[in-house]
Amino acid sequence: MTNPRSPTGKVVLITGASSGIGEATALHLAAKGHQVVLGARRTDRIAAIVQEIQWLGGDVLHRKLDVTDLGSVKAFAAAAHAHYGRIDVLVNNAGVMPLSPIEDLRVDEWNRMIDVNLRGVLYGIAAVLPIMREQGAGHVINVASTSAHRVDPTAAVYCATKYAVQALSEGLRQESKHLRVTVVSPGLTRTELFNGVSDPQIRAGVRAMLDQASIPPSAIAEAISFAISQPANVDVNELIVRPTAQG
Repeated sequence: MTNPRSPTGKVVLITGASSGIGEATALHLAAKGHQVVLGARRTDRIAAIVQEIQWLGGDVLHRKLDVTDLGSVKAFAAAAHAHYGRIDVLVNNAGVMPLSPIEDLRVDEWNRMIDVNLRGVLYGIAAVLPIMREQGAGHVINVASTSAHRVDPTAAVYCATKYAVQALSEGLRQESKHLRVTVVSPGLTRTELFNGVSDPQIRAGVRAMLDQASIPPSAIAEAISFAISQPANVDVNELIVRPTAQG
């Protein structure tokens, strides 16, 4: 059974919605009157966010999601489509960033970044593209990074995945005349992304950078909201949002 949408609200799917940019985006868009569908592995954390959105009068759906599993991503999209009758926006936000020098040869961490940061984005697109094509409209927002524009020591593999997301997004944009495609590239943002850094020295360096110059996840949520709010014939292709003090 489908639920009626508000005249201005859109059905927005958000991956990696249990914290950071995903959580901030869910709260911000729900407050704007959009119907948000939250997906992440940590269902207990999502449940708390859902409760907060519902308490504020928002319309929200949630489902456990593993973006490295195509079946999980397709089920996530199918549940949203079955409930609301359409999918207007996908925010491909899930990501990991276990920084390390290449010479450390942390191949498992490399594979994890490729699986989540790139393959997860591809799976998201694969799950919603047929629905959006049938609708004749849709919007894919891929959260990349300023690391899609520069390469730093210890971040080579992470940067490679984000460069790939940028290239993939541009290809999708060129191939899709009725689909809007946006890349949002955050700079230093206060999220749990850096918790995956296992090297104590690198982690301490990142923490120092965050203390010196960083922005809250809400800043990225507002950028995503801006892209969504544009008229149907306006496609905001890329937004780079970084702290003023970031070099």
